[in-house]
Amino acid sequence: MELTDQEKKTLLDIAKRAIIAKAGNRELPKLTIDLPILKEKRGAFVTLKKRGHLRGCIGYIKAVKPLGDTVQEMAVAAAFHDPRFPSVKGEEIRDLSFEISVLSPLQKIKNIDEIEVGKHGLYIVRGYNSGLLLPQVATEYDWDRESFLKETCYKAGLPPKAWKDKETEIYIFSADYFSDKD
Repeated sequence: MELTDQEKKTLLDIAKRAIIAKAGNRELPKLTIDLPILKEKRGAFVTLKKRGHLRGCIGYIKAVKPLGDTVQEMAVAAAFHDPRFPSVKGEEIRDLSFEISVLSPLQKIKNIDEIEVGKHGLYIVRGYNSGLLLPQVATEYDWDRESFLKETCYKAGLPPKAWKDKETEIYIFSADYFSDKD
């Protein structure tokens, strides 16, 4: 799935307006979306960076809501509810960059050779533990396939080689990701 420039611009605008409203203690803007794809249910993540450093990242792995609604909700979650960071302050917003990742459906794999680093994200599940890393994370850190698997296990709270266990499920997905810096 490849989004058009207009669809990307609209999603980035939705994310920014949501965070600005929430930071000002105002209601979230009512979404009036004319673009059909933004009404489709899609999984998506919103990533916030401040001067190049992660400031928040939250998303829906699976298609739960229409894409426009998902981006609005996840932008607020990334800015104000990512447990790794304090809530974004209004004066910080001008220093934030916004990245949105729209996900394809998850695909369970049986062989790690199916993983294409840079193209696929990983979602690893074992028991009650799960962890997800977006495709661009492996590229940013220049990881090979095994490093990507190991880091996703860490994210899931699992031992680094848990991906080798038969009880561990590995899923791949792709993402159309873009930022306001593109």
